[in-house]
Amino acid sequence: MRIAVLDDDLLLLEQIKGTLECHQHVCHTFADGASLLQALRNDTFDLLIVDWLLPDMEGTDVVQTVRSTHGMQPPILFITRRSDERDVVEALSRGADDFMSKPLRMGELVARTTALLRRAFPQSMGARLEFGAYRFDAEQRILSLQGQAIGLKHREYELALFLFRNAGRLLSRSHLREAVWGDATDTPSRSLDTHMSRLRSKLELTEANGYTITAVYGSGYRLDAVACSTTVEAQPACAAEL
Repeated sequence: MRIAVLDDDLLLLEQIKGTLECHQHVCHTFADGASLLQALRNDTFDLLIVDWLLPDMEGTDVVQTVRSTHGMQPPILFITRRSDERDVVEALSRGADDFMSKPLRMGELVARTTALLRRAFPQSMGARLEFGAYRFDAEQRILSLQGQAIGLKHREYELALFLFRNAGRLLSRSHLREAVWGDATDTPSRSLDTHMSRLRSKLELTEANGYTITAVYGSGYRLDAVACSTTVEAQPACAAEL
């Protein structure tokens, strides 16, 4: 999963980054609140870890800003040297999902981040490989629609699986390139757009098949599940002919 960590302690940032990446997460670090808020204008993360005391603002202000201005809400773990009950209550009331006191215990940090991610994105964290008419065969790396195998290249399969496991979430271009290609800086944006165009066509992502994909200008892409209409006019597109 993709995690953003905000703390002005550079040594702690590196320790958290190393620990989380050892557990197969991708970690981006920020040393001040403004830089994280700037990144969130065009980027997406699965989890935020936020320190209370920052050089430019308080972490509670960062959390409140994220909660009030950003649509798809990531879980937030608050970290601080404060441990008074009033501090815990304030952090949680401002929008944090969990709270840890410093000095951090890395084992507990991993456990708490895993729990938050599992609750927030059960589909993405789980092993589910069936999504309506679409079924992924992990061993053979085959995606089928209505039982018919779709011819996909390696990257197309990885991108399709990532999109379905994150259906309903807006995913930034950097998030998608990083998750599928491994390094967002090395993959041209046009390559992602080309792959998306091919997937839309190959997977027949239409309302009739239960899923559509949307390009969000300046942000990224979102795959959405679409419920079949129950109106008389829409029935032939969603139901088999008698």
